[in-house]
Amino acid sequence: MLYLIGLGLGDAKDITVKGLEVVQQCSRVYLEAYTSILTVGKEALEEFYGKELILADRETVEQNADTVLKDAHQCDVAFLVVGDPFGATTHSDLVLRAVKLGIPYRVIHNASILNAVGCCGLQLYSFGETVSIVFWTDTWKPESFFDKITKNKKNGMHTLCLLDIKVKEQSLENLMRGKKIYEPPRYMRVNEAAEQLLAIVQNRRQEGEEPEVTEDTVCVGLARVGAVDQKIASGTLQEMITAELGGPLHSMIITGILHPLEIEMLKLFAVNKVIFEN
Repeated sequence: MLYLIGLGLGDAKDITVKGLEVVQQCSRVYLEAYTSILTVGKEALEEFYGKELILADRETVEQNADTVLKDAHQCDVAFLVVGDPFGATTHSDLVLRAVKLGIPYRVIHNASILNAVGCCGLQLYSFGETVSIVFWTDTWKPESFFDKITKNKKNGMHTLCLLDIKVKEQSLENLMRGKKIYEPPRYMRVNEAAEQLLAIVQNRRQEGEEPEVTEDTVCVGLARVGAVDQKIASGTLQEMITAELGGPLHSMIITGILHPLEIEMLKLFAVNKVIFEN
């Protein structure tokens, strides 16, 4: 059988009891290593689980999934995912491949940023479509995610922004030369996301629009949700530029219409409580 097991958001101990029991009985255990990270490394997980882990990067899962599924109809294989197994669409593809090969599968769920984000006090049923904010380059500066944020904002809904992760990425030069040389990992910070959003706000104004999202829009920055040193900061989009949240992973929320209870909760994390008084 193929098991897809969520690891939660914090450290090695966030796996469920059921998930840990399955990991310990499996012949092979893969650790998905590109859609998210825990606050501890592979070695800490191996020590706690009592099992050797095989790192599975994007290339392995998306292009060589057969290696993960090999012999899974004869033995148990586990595929570990930070958060919940279906927090990334990639893993649906793995399930479809298993079914096509006649391999049964089972999912063991866990906490994901999609529900744990409620820790900031915003009500989960008031969120609209989730968006991803990617790192801009000199030649590629997409703005399509901003239109989804605008749509949510017009509907009074909050927007969870998942910030970019660059793991095992190649430079254009190395890619063109066919060299398997990878860039250091990069994790987008709330500050960087805020800078890109503010740049889009200015672009839209120059095009004659008055965007729904402005410098004064209330936002929430979150870092290492689920870890003991989790950090939350609430304030305006402009204030997110200088918010100190520490190391990865970061997420960001653009708020819609705020309920009085939500406002009281956001005050707990305010960079400047004055903006919430009105």
